[in-house]
Amino acid sequence: MKYGIYDRIIESNKMEGKMAIVKSFKCVRPDRELVEQVASLPYDVYDRKEAKEAVAGKPYAFLNIDRPETAFDENFDMYSREAYIKARDLYAEFKDKGIYKKDDIESYYLYELTMNGRSQIGIVGLASVDDYLNDIIKKHENTREEKEIDRINHVDTVNAQTGPIFLAYKKNDALQKIISESILKEPIYDFISEDKIGHRVWKVEEVYNNRIAECFKAIPALYIADGHHRAASAVKVALKRRQQGNKGNEEYNYFLSVIFDERQLHILPYNRIILDFNKKSPEEIINLISKNFDIKESPILEEIKEKNQFGMLINDKFFILKAKDSVIKSVEKDPIKSLDVSILQDLVFEPIFGIKDPRTDERIKFAGGIRGVSYLKGEIESGKGKVAFLMHPTSMEELFAVADDNKLMPPKSTWFEPKLRSGIFIHEI
Repeated sequence: MKYGIYDRIIESNKMEGKMAIVKSFKCVRPDRELVEQVASLPYDVYDRKEAKEAVAGKPYAFLNIDRPETAFDENFDMYSREAYIKARDLYAEFKDKGIYKKDDIESYYLYELTMNGRSQIGIVGLASVDDYLNDIIKKHENTREEKEIDRINHVDTVNAQTGPIFLAYKKNDALQKIISESILKEPIYDFISEDKIGHRVWKVEEVYNNRIAECFKAIPALYIADGHHRAASAVKVALKRRQQGNKGNEEYNYFLSVIFDERQLHILPYNRIILDFNKKSPEEIINLISKNFDIKESPILEEIKEKNQFGMLINDKFFILKAKDSVIKSVEKDPIKSLDVSILQDLVFEPIFGIKDPRTDERIKFAGGIRGVSYLKGEIESGKGKVAFLMHPTSMEELFAVADDNKLMPPKSTWFEPKLRSGIFIHEI
């Protein structure tokens, strides 16, 4: 399925953004007693086998709807029309059973996630499709059409947005004050998920609705932190439906979002594993790397604490690589080339390992920082990988700089934790 016509619409609609639109909405949400059973990690953190295992013995888990192929055998075409109809039917069944109910009034919500004693609270509301088209909602990652199509078909068939987009805004004290006042009352949900993440949700009192909307109108831009494919899919569903006529106020013109103040967010490193030596010896690799990096062997395998530094695990040795001053100086004015992930790609992965496109090359795989250094060590010791590279996390300032410059980061540049749960908030379109 091709969406060239919609790409042309996007281009023709681009204009200078002036304010962000974030709406309250009538949320479809789970029964208080069942929310812990319903809430699921995002659909795309699982492969097919893992998704099947994750729903075993969990009939109320929203992942059953997000990944409907789990109801069929392993040979079933997970992208067939039948799969999406199964998702639609399961969702209808959940509502019929009272697992889900729709609120009577439009509201904003607050969603708090707590991980390792650190909390972040975002505002749950609807972001504008037009803001996305007009670059008021800014992106920092490419999307792949084949990944979009799955969610386009899912949203269009189920007639609902089921996974929130993770957005960020630059610090705003007015919104923070509203949040601080609203969390003084009892939450409507309060539970700890299997991965030890705390989840609390508040329904914001209606009296705050106009204040929140006005606060967002004073914010010049929102930024996609996580969920580029979900956002692009929601937009393309809206553009598809607009072909049948559009007044502008239809629910499909908005997409489900959780929006955080930048000061709340924490980016983890996104580490890399190379699966072969590209016909080179470890000694040769180290020698080639030393042309652009100062190399020092370290007795301790640990996370990288400084920008422009990298860890390299090769055989049973761990090295700290520091980009030479000449390298840093040559890229410091470019928001893309100055990223650590770009430096490593441009000076190591492509020239030494022959990896030109990390999005498609099967000789590189990625490991979110949540897995920790022990995972990387295990991959090398088991022989599954040959060289592991530990990264310093990309900063929010770097993310904003790239997005503000209307550029895109290399793939797998950011890993946000904790992950927003699907199934707690649903927006019907």
